[in-house]
Amino acid sequence: MPVSVGEIIEGTVTGITNFGAFVQLPGGKNGLVHISEISHDYVEKVSDYLKRNEKIKVKVLSITDDGKISLSIRKAKPKTKKPIEIDWDKQEDSQKHMSFEDKLNDFLKDSNDKMDQLKSRDPKRSNMKSRRD
Repeated sequence: MPVSVGEIIEGTVTGITNFGAFVQLPGGKNGLVHISEISHDYVEKVSDYLKRNEKIKVKVLSITDDGKISLSIRKAKPKTKKPIEIDWDKQEDSQKHMSFEDKLNDFLKDSNDKMDQLKSRDPKRSNMKSRRD
């Protein structure tokens, strides 16, 4: 059974290396899943995600002229994490009835307080200010 680019097929992991895993495909063909194509998450060790003789679904990414087959596990299945939805209408109770000017004044006060804290920690910064004055 010949494999074609874009096809999702089941294969068996035959070998694990530092850079990926070799997979035997139907028809006796072998392909490589590069470490970057194993998961949507960061993969440090291939053996943390795959084991020898494990059956996996892979997507055929490419087939070179000399017959090398590039495979992907992560493209064979969609991402499972959903983006976080933010309720923009919901605000903190303390800011709910404040005007824009009040919010801006609070922001400036907090910003100035933080700058004063930074200057008190770093004597070079407070010296720089006195030199400019």
